[in-house]
Formats: sequence, structure tokens, C-alpha cells
Amino acid sequence: MSQVEFFQQLINGLSLGAFYALIALGYTMVYGVLRFINFAHGDIFMLGAFLGYYLTPRLMPHFPGALAAVGVVVVVLLTMALCALLGILIEKLAYRPLRARPKLTVLITAIGVSLFLEFGGQFVFGADPKSFPELIEDRALGSGALTITKGQVIAFVVTVLLLVALTFIVKRTKLGMAMRAVSNNATAASLMGVNIDTVISFTFGLGSALAGVAGILWSITNTTIDPLMGVQQGIKAFTAAVLGGIGNLPGAAVGGILLGVIETFVGGSSFSTYRDAIAFALLIGILLFRPAGIFGRMQVEKV
Repeated sequence: MSQVEFFQQLINGLSLGAFYALIALGYTMVYGVLRFINFAHGDIFMLGAFLGYYLTPRLMPHFPGALAAVGVVVVVLLTMALCALLGILIEKLAYRPLRARPKLTVLITAIGVSLFLEFGGQFVFGADPKSFPELIEDRALGSGALTITKGQVIAFVVTVLLLVALTFIVKRTKLGMAMRAVSNNATAASLMGVNIDTVISFTFGLGSALAGVAGILWSITNTTIDPLMGVQQGIKAFTAAVLGGIGNLPGAAVGGILLGVIETFVGGSSFSTYRDAIAFALLIGILLFRPAGIFGRMQVEKV
């Protein structure tokens, strides 16, 4: 592999990893507060893509010429808001009644919600793949040996900005402090006056908003969407969260970037057939040799 090929694959890997990181942040936030995996999260990513698919042709004609950038922001923010509302609704209807039940019950429910969204999406949107409308012109930047597209740059920059904003919310705001308190000891937090329901709903809403952004960014660069697109991407993002240390925000981002880079380099080698299998091999290896992930810490649970 030449030096140019190496850096080209690295750029492609960073771009792919940015998508995984955005979805993984939602997984790790919910796990950090509730200690369970929301397997329906990948399907929120799919719904974000379809919201962008329907909102773009309806909103962008109202923002012609120089206002196109404003239109893009409006589409993204509206998608984030709708995905956040959907995440809150799912938590309230499907997970909240089971909060006192065993974790296995909630896990099975999460799988059921995931299947409901997937097949409900096929019923509502149709099972056939659809071409995502042009929200931004995903053209190559520059004319050098390396190919960097506008969509790749936007995906990486948006991921970094959202990670910074998310870290600020968790570390520097009262609601973020409440999230950390509930994560540490929900009973003690409740006794101190923290509204547990509000904190959990906010966590689901914030994570779902990030998945919605990821759905739009993915669709800009890959252009084809379908109701089952969240299955594989969701599993890979979950792997990224475990790789970085689930429950750790920077760890989820780093895990997503690492998985994207590794997957891209494997795809560009003679083992390209096994590109998708690398995520599952990594997941098995992490669970066997370092279950806490790169940045995670082993915790002892009292029984």
C-alpha cells in the first residue's frame, strides 16, 4: 500500500467512524444512566434518514440560493427534534413501565421495539430502497492526489462539535449533574430531589437526536436508504461503544473512529470480503479480553 493509498483509507475511515461515533454516543448515554442497551437505537438512525428524505424536498425550496445553508440547518434541527420526541415517546411507553423489572425483560422489550420500528418502517415507507434527495452537494474538495468530499468533512466536524456540546451538557449543566447522579445512584438522587423520569426522558431524547443527525449525514454520503439500514449500523455502533468503554462519552467517540478506520483498511485489503465481519470479531474479542473497553473501568456490583 502506497503512502497516498494509506492516507486515503485513513480519511475514509475517519469519515465512516464519525457515523459510528454519533450513534454510539446514544448507546453509551442510555447505558450510563439506566444500565441497559437500547437496541432500538439503530432504528432511530434509520428514521432520521427517512425524516430527512421527506423534509428535504418540502423545506429546501423555501431557502433558495445563499439561504441554502440555512435550509440545511433547519432540516437537521427539525430531524433532531422529531427523533428526540420519538425517543422520549418510546421510553415513556415501552421502557418506563418496566423500569422495576429485571434487566432481561427490558432487553427483550428493546429488541421488540426494534423489530416494530423496522417492519413498521417497511409498512409506512415501503420495503424498496430510496434515493436520498440532494441536501448538500457532496463534491470533492481540492484537486490533489487525496480525495476528500464535502460530506466527509461535514460528518467529522459535526461529530466533534456534538461531542464537545454533549460533554459540556453532561459536565457543566444542572441537568448533566442530575444525569451523573442518577447514573451513580438513582435512589439517592431521587431522595435529593432529582426527578428521575425527567432525567431519563432527557437522556433518551438527546441520544435519539444524535442518531437522527447521523442518519442524515450517512444519507448525504451514501444516498440510498431503506427501512432495515439501521440494523447493521446499529450493531456496529454498539460495538464501537463497547470498544471505547460503554458509559464513557469520549470512549464511544474513540471507539467509533477506531472501528471505522479498521473496517476501511480491511475493506481495502485482500480480506475485503470480511469487512463487515470485523465488527463482530472485535465485539467478541473485547468481551473476552477487556469487557470494560479502552476507557471503561471494571465495577463490582453488590448483591
